[in-house]
Amino acid sequence: MRICCAGEVMVELAEVGGADLYRRGFGGDSYNTAIYLAREGLDVDYMTRLGDDAFSQAIVACLEREGIGTSLLQCIPGRQPGLYMIENSLEGERQFHYWRGQSPARELFERLPDAMPCDVFYFTGITLAITRDDIDNLKCLLQRLRQRGTGVVFDPNYRPRLWHSESQARQHYREVLPYCTAVLPTLEDDMALWGAASAAHSAEVYMSHGVEEIVVKTPQLLVCAFAGEQSCQRQAKPVAAVDTTGAGDSFNAAYLAARFRGASLEAAIIAGQNLAASVVQHRGALLPQSLETGQ
Repeated sequence: MRICCAGEVMVELAEVGGADLYRRGFGGDSYNTAIYLAREGLDVDYMTRLGDDAFSQAIVACLEREGIGTSLLQCIPGRQPGLYMIENSLEGERQFHYWRGQSPARELFERLPDAMPCDVFYFTGITLAITRDDIDNLKCLLQRLRQRGTGVVFDPNYRPRLWHSESQARQHYREVLPYCTAVLPTLEDDMALWGAASAAHSAEVYMSHGVEEIVVKTPQLLVCAFAGEQSCQRQAKPVAAVDTTGAGDSFNAAYLAARFRGASLEAAIIAGQNLAASVVQHRGALLPQSLETGQ
């Protein structure tokens, strides 16, 4: 199975040992998921736009080092990626500060590739928000993929600051949801975007658009999954979190990898919760590979 993840990669500055010391890395919701999918042993391509600066070159090198295909990646002369900084509370909850206004990923769907040989296409609400001026092109791509039998997985990842209004966001979400086969939202986002009162309510919203599988992550570490006549929920055990950045992205990767291999809803949820629990006990969105593999 080959998976294409589409979105934005940014330079990441994460606190290390105090507010005046930061570690440079790279991150972005779909980028994080792509890396964790590749570490699960799946064939992954990443679709984005970067610049031709040293940071962009380092991002390409990181993708290649992770074994992720870069044939759908474009480097635009004279441009550079965005940047974000992470601040953490004592409980590990994070706050982001962004500098991304000129990111070349904003024109990701300005021109569509001639071919996308993938079995699954993965994108997020952040991808949708920053590329909203080209939504007709995105819809054309999704329609083409679905006609070919490609699955479309969507993480709504609603971020109000990226939209002019809730109504604008809802309209754009409604335009892409009919093409999606699976959606992996968080209840907090759905409360803000759809007024959802529960995980079941969230699932009803997406089912009304024809989505086949919905996995809702809640603030209480309860995950509720719905697929046709099946449903499952599982409570995760709390861990000592130092940074919750990348928790949802890593959960999505492990859950999807398990489902692609034929795992049950419960087994896939357990896989997602286990990886997310490891991620939140370390700073930054991505675990060092030595920690993830136990080496």
